[in-house]
Amino acid sequence: MADDTWNPLDHPGHYFSRIGRGLMRIGDARLRPLGLATAQLPVLAMLQNGESRSQKELAALVNVEQPTMAQLLSRMERDGLIRRTPDPDDRRSSLVSLTQTAIDRLPQGRQVLREGNADMTRGLSRDEVTTLVGLLRRVLENIEAL
Repeated sequence: MADDTWNPLDHPGHYFSRIGRGLMRIGDARLRPLGLATAQLPVLAMLQNGESRSQKELAALVNVEQPTMAQLLSRMERDGLIRRTPDPDDRRSSLVSLTQTAIDRLPQGRQVLREGNADMTRGLSRDEVTTLVGLLRRVLENIEAL
């Protein structure tokens, strides 16, 4: 007979889902005045030091499908955050890099993220945060191995 007493509130998946949605909502609200969004952060991080990468490479590094990356890059290009230049090694491809606008906004964006991390871990000691990060890394490794 099936166990009908299962309660999602007793399992971490429920909290991971709620935390993820909450962080996206709060992060987007805090980044909006800078003209940035949380979905853009992995791309900004991959290109932050003047790197140029292909769309395919960015999709692999960020772990999203090509069409998702294409849409994200189109919006970022529209918003003046990235530029595309022809790839000298592959005429069918272009290389993506940050514009000066994005480079100028990155320090403020990082500060918003630092404040957000401090807010979400308020009341936790430094050791507790270190432990939490270690546990979350292990959970992520488990998920990525599935």
